[in-house]
Amino acid sequence: MTDSPVAIELKDISKSFGSVQANKNVNLKIYKGTIHGIVGENGAGKSTLMSILYGFYEADHGKIYVNSKETTIKNSTDAINAGIGMVHQHFMLVENFTVLENIILGAESGMMLSHSIANAKNEIRKLEESYGLYVDLNALVQNIPVGQQQRVETIKALYRGAKILILDEPTGVLTPQEADQLFDILRALKEQGTTIVIITHKLREIMRLTDYVSVMRGGEIVTSLKTSQTSKEELAELMVGRKIHLEIDKTPVKPGETLIDVRNLGLTDAQGVKRLDNINFQVKAGEIVGVAGVSGNGQSELLEILSGLSPCSEGKVQISDITITPKRQTDPRAVRNASIAHVPEDRIKRGLIPQFVASETAILGYHNSSAYNGIILTKTEEIRNHCVYLMKNFDVRPNNPDIKSANFSGGNQQKLILAREMEKIPKVLLVGQPTRGVDIGAIEFIHKQIVDIRDKGSAVLLVSGELDELLSLSDRIIVMFDGKIVGQVDASKADERMLGLLMTNSYENKEESQNESSI
Repeated sequence: MTDSPVAIELKDISKSFGSVQANKNVNLKIYKGTIHGIVGENGAGKSTLMSILYGFYEADHGKIYVNSKETTIKNSTDAINAGIGMVHQHFMLVENFTVLENIILGAESGMMLSHSIANAKNEIRKLEESYGLYVDLNALVQNIPVGQQQRVETIKALYRGAKILILDEPTGVLTPQEADQLFDILRALKEQGTTIVIITHKLREIMRLTDYVSVMRGGEIVTSLKTSQTSKEELAELMVGRKIHLEIDKTPVKPGETLIDVRNLGLTDAQGVKRLDNINFQVKAGEIVGVAGVSGNGQSELLEILSGLSPCSEGKVQISDITITPKRQTDPRAVRNASIAHVPEDRIKRGLIPQFVASETAILGYHNSSAYNGIILTKTEEIRNHCVYLMKNFDVRPNNPDIKSANFSGGNQQKLILAREMEKIPKVLLVGQPTRGVDIGAIEFIHKQIVDIRDKGSAVLLVSGELDELLSLSDRIIVMFDGKIVGQVDASKADERMLGLLMTNSYENKEESQNESSI
């Protein structure tokens, strides 16, 4: 494939968890001084493979070569000693420690801590100057933004001598500007000879950043390619095994009556912290309004108030036929009875009960309906048949209503919840993170269903951390920062840069982003 030396070679790597074979005879070469992407659907085996390389798991059989030398990696210490570092999707940082303390934790250079700190500062300064990895060493981790936290994780790995760096979904919690900064750092690392492996589901980032890409499906490597010789469309087809339509077909919006009207909404939590501050917006029938923002800026609280899960402290909400004020609260049952459906952000905690079988999940929240209940007993056969119908219409696999909800993949759990909430074509659909942790094939299907229900006249409020998803699906987008709305834009006039600046409250043209004529 190239004349460059091989930094990592995996030969016939296999790993099983009980009856599930996560990796099957995987063979992979990663060349020194390159950026290599690994893509695949959920369950394709990519994270397991990298966890074997970093020593979280031990392969059942197969061999690992680091710089052409066979290397035994039984744990992360073996990996670090072999020059391999890993930046995890969920950061491994102690939040009430300083940046410096996190970097040296577990890698102190002697009995005297002061000596370790002095040495560490010198080494970190060299890393900062070489790669642009500037951080405030005295700041508490809990007080710095996620982009800076990721830098801390990267410095930790480099401080421990990593020449091979694995990043798992590195931009999942970053704004576009933070992602751009990360890419600049990774390119600088590559120029200095560091080998980088990226696990991601964002094909646009693969095309933009990597030199090589390997596609996994069913625990095996389907192919490895030079990135310059492939495309997003080809990679998507290789991942799923069929053609995928990445572009969303959507007719022009035809808004009807106002079905969500939020006025001066505020929420102060039990600790006296203002989570929502003077929120104002509307959503009309037949339109999708997206909500953008870095996680933790009030989006979740907004959804909880609208769905009846939490009370508000100030303001007024009119949603479908329900009025919500501090003195006039509601509850989820009343919300559902008003033809308001809710797909929660966390499907495991709020969308289903893992031990319930699929047929029970398919009526959860609607289980008091006379359609499912007789005078004394539930109508078991009707419930089961209803689930089979939903599974068929929403392509839930396997199409078996008797399987426990926990035993479906994340994408199929999500499709079952969407089927339950959308089947009756509600007046209002509240959707939180519709494709979080979902395969690319399921993403295509879910996007189509959301657009279809908008075209049938539902008002859709969509909260998502994926900016390309918001831009593709939404007719309008509101952006939240620190519990406030800092911008409202027509989706056709927005781009990731604009949204990213708004998400950090850094956008200068406020008039353009808050043009009420488009609301």
